[in-house]
Parts: sequence; C-alpha cells; structure tokens
Amino acid sequence: CVTDQAKAKLADCASAQNAPKILKAPVTVIMGMDTNFHEHLPELFPHNQTAKSWFDGNTELRAASAFRNSSLQGAYFIIAARAIGLDTGPMSGFDSGKVDAAFFADTPAVRSNFISTLGYGDPATIFDRSPRPAFETFNTVV
Repeated sequence: CVTDQAKAKLADCASAQNAPKILKAPVTVIMGMDTNFHEHLPELFPHNQTAKSWFDGNTELRAASAFRNSSLQGAYFIIAARAIGLDTGPMSGFDSGKVDAAFFADTPAVRSNFISTLGYGDPATIFDRSPRPAFETFNTVV
C-alpha cells in the first residue's frame, strides 16, 4: 500500500497499535499466499511435471505449504529490505479476514499471512534489538 486510500483501508483492518504505523509508513506490504499455487507448478517446477498432482484435491496440504512458503518469502523480503538499508516493521496485529475481503476479494485463493511496513524508521521509535536466548533454550540438535 502506497496511497493514502490504500493505507487507510489497511489501517482499518489493523489493531489500534498497528493502524498508526501503517498510516505513517511510506509503504506497507501485505505478504500473501495463493492456496492454489499448485496450478502454477508445471511452469515454476518444470523438472517435475507430477508435482501438481501432489496437491490436487488436498486443500490441507496446499494451505500448510502456502503458509510455510509465504512465510519464507516474507523473511527473504525483510532480509533484502534491511540489506539495502530500509527498516521493516513486520506485524500480525490485523484481522486477516478483513484484509482478505478488502484486498483479495477478486482472488479468493489468495490470503494474507502478515503485513510489514517499509521505509526509514524514526530512530527514536525503533526498539533496540531484544535479548536473544541461548541457542539451547529453544533448539535441540539430534
């Protein structure tokens, strides 16, 4: 979202804490997922022409795969933006049903995963990096 109109529409779908961030940011991105992505696999995964069949008729597998892969793509987006010096504000404080209805009504297989502001943040409002727990606290190597 780059226009004031689009930002206002998205802010209306966000929590009270996130709406002002969306309105103030130069750009806010809706990271979405296409639950019918498998229809494009013959073109996008040409070395295995049976890949589409793995997902045909399996909406649960498609939803899980779309969510996982859109999360990964969102992480790449954040890393790339930060690598070129931009600040990002990924957030999940929004009503995904309202976002989907407002922005993806004409493509019902596309759903929102998360949103992120993009731009140059005000240093006075950017949190310092939060403490990171020791690796062993949340990870196990077997």
